[in-house]
Amino acid sequence: MSGVQDDPLTGKIIGVAIDVHRGLGPGLLESVYEEVLALELERAGLSVRRQVHVPIVWKGEQLTHGLRLDMLVGDEVIVEVKCVERIQPVHKAQLISYMRLASKRTGLLMNFHVVVLRDGITRCVI
Repeated sequence: MSGVQDDPLTGKIIGVAIDVHRGLGPGLLESVYEEVLALELERAGLSVRRQVHVPIVWKGEQLTHGLRLDMLVGDEVIVEVKCVERIQPVHKAQLISYMRLASKRTGLLMNFHVVVLRDGITRCVI
């Protein structure tokens, strides 16, 4: 999570997520954390879009299937919510692919299935 202090938006998102995690605790469904996190981010004055469709274009043709970002905050930061035993390399690779396809430079991978949320946050910048 290095560099969070240099990025007020991701710092604010992380602060709100920590409050949500403290309130709910670990072990719930991803959809619960996503909904509560979005609500609290909006209450904190941030714009939040959930389940944002991003089309995939391959060699000039738009595919029928795109992808869905869990959240896009401030039209800048992709937030992917997980609730898994352990973040795997494929989860980070997924976030980076989402960032490239959505043309966003910053992403947060948040695993709510941890005792302390700081241990479950990965910040990516491309």
